[in-house]
Amino acid sequence: MSAKKLLLAALGLFAGYKLYKAGNPQIPDNVTPVTNFELSRYLGKWFEVARVENRFEKGLIKTTAEYTLNGDGTVNVLNSGLVESTGRHKRASGTAVFVRVKDEGALKVSFFRPFYGGYNIVDLDEDYQWAIIVGSSPKYFWVLSRTTEVSEELSARAIKVASEVGIVPHNIKWVQQN
Repeated sequence: MSAKKLLLAALGLFAGYKLYKAGNPQIPDNVTPVTNFELSRYLGKWFEVARVENRFEKGLIKTTAEYTLNGDGTVNVLNSGLVESTGRHKRASGTAVFVRVKDEGALKVSFFRPFYGGYNIVDLDEDYQWAIIVGSSPKYFWVLSRTTEVSEELSARAIKVASEVGIVPHNIKWVQQN
């Protein structure tokens, strides 16, 4: 096999591997998704009260996430927020699917198929009033609440969970909701 063909084959394998990884985000080793998860209780509107700033949400305030069930069993994800500097409304719609089993809070979400990001619910209020989510890496962390208010208890818990999974607590941005 010529060097050129060998190089093309290697590039093809690398590209295939990257596409596979993009479609199958991994659960980080130090992250344990919740079990006994009930999707029906999780569906509905959530306020994003904290996050590690990321390029998709940079500068957004009054951010929300709304989850509804699709006919095929996947979850429709509608994220929205206001661009603080302009007041312009921004929305993104995606699809979430379970990674392993339906009673574990390990999902993957795509806003641009075939590319997926991890969505691992690592802490969840027993009444489904707040949730703490870690993505495929410490670059992605969210705290969701059914209300716009953040109690001191939830704030302290989010910081504790963040520290446990390798997220630097001062990287958490508390999102303006009012």
